[in-house]
Amino acid sequence: MRIFVAGSSGQVALSLKEAAVRQGIDLICAGRPEFDLTDTDGMRAAMEAYGPTAIINAAAYTAVDKAEEEEALATAINADGAAALAAIAADLDVPFLHISTDYVFAGGKEAPYVEDDPTGPTGAYGRSKLKGEEAVMAANPNALVFRTAWVYSPFGKNFLKTMLWLAKTRDELGVVADQIGNPTYAPDIADALLAVLARIDAGGWKPDYAGIYHLAGTGDVSWHGFADAIFEAGTAYGLKRPKVNALTTDQYPTPAKRPANSRLDCSKLGETFDVHLPSWEQSMLSCLNRLSEAGELS
Repeated sequence: MRIFVAGSSGQVALSLKEAAVRQGIDLICAGRPEFDLTDTDGMRAAMEAYGPTAIINAAAYTAVDKAEEEEALATAINADGAAALAAIAADLDVPFLHISTDYVFAGGKEAPYVEDDPTGPTGAYGRSKLKGEEAVMAANPNALVFRTAWVYSPFGKNFLKTMLWLAKTRDELGVVADQIGNPTYAPDIADALLAVLARIDAGGWKPDYAGIYHLAGTGDVSWHGFADAIFEAGTAYGLKRPKVNALTTDQYPTPAKRPANSRLDCSKLGETFDVHLPSWEQSMLSCLNRLSEAGELS
């Protein structure tokens, strides 16, 4: 396999780069300014020069709250740019994997969402990503779209790392308890995407592979419960355990409305590709271990 990844500094792109080294896979990541989803000609030139056997789009506008003021920019990247890259993959006749989000749903369903549930994003970011899904599938009917949620990792800024920082600076804090979802470890996403491509590479393309999949950590929890679990696990590394007060969404207003229910049913991914992510608790501990080994918990 010779994989091109759009995006170079995000959590999934960095995890893909790391996983490829570990597995001995030829993979290159490219991001702005050298590789820009708004520059179709530049993307096509890069693809033709590299000659990939598969393309993964891990690049996106992800500033959820800022997107309320920059919806046009978010849409240009998350929809128009993604569709242009999908079209290039179709022209090259190589698999195209695109990453989407739980924010395409309104969050009102009481059970976990399945792939064909009605969408209904409540904010600009979700709208841009839903438009991206639709545009990608229109540009490349053989594309694979993977919705994920609540992504964290040892890299960059994310909820888990923010909580660890707060554990060092506060004795008490409030976290929203009425939003529920699947914390998802970016290295698990990377392993899953590479496993999907390995399956396609080994057995050949099948028409029923195309479409939308849910790709998230196994099990669900509220943000409050996730924070509490992080703090509890952190005590094993000598971190103090702040008191976590439960807040409602109304008590913690944000410019963009978050889905109350972000839970994703990932059965289709398992049935189609035999790919199953670990429990969110197990992956959380894996992340903490990595941060500890890197000296970032002291």
